Amino acid sequence: MGLTTDTRLNALEQLLERTLSGLGYGLADFNLSNHGMMLRVFIDKLHEDSAQTSGNVTLADCEAATRQLQRVLEVEGIEYDRMEVSSPGLDRKLRKPADFIRFAGQEAEVRLREPVNGRRRFVGVVRQVIGDQVEIEVNGARMLLALENLDKARLVPKYAMQGRRSR
Repeated sequence: MGLTTDTRLNALEQLLERTLSGLGYGLADFNLSNHGMMLRVFIDKLHEDSAQTSGNVTLADCEAATRQLQRVLEVEGIEYDRMEVSSPGLDRKLRKPADFIRFAGQEAEVRLREPVNGRRRFVGVVRQVIGDQVEIEVNGARMLLALENLDKARLVPKYAMQGRRSR
């Protein structure tokens, strides 16, 4: 009897977290596509100030993480055809309670599995995590959303308006 997909993904996530933390990085996210043959890994620097986004992950960081992950995945017998390692970007996913805590005060788009007040999509400012719920402020009203009901959540990027003024 083989392992379930969830069990394999959980084991892979733990392996990625252990390997990356040994290099001074955190696992921001990962995904497998193309029938498990394409592995994408998104990293953060562990010493990063909680007010900053992941803009300080360099190409050298990605290369170092890639080399180490290739070795570890080979030793562990994890098969894949291709791997990409990068920063999570400005529109990074929020997956864990720690992500919501870290990015409190920033705007996020949240999609729910089951609707709340007839809606599945909310855009608002992340305020805090209370138990197993995240509090977000949407149009001045604070809402508590169950973390287990979240389908997807990601930061809404703030793009600088360089040299432009509104009239």
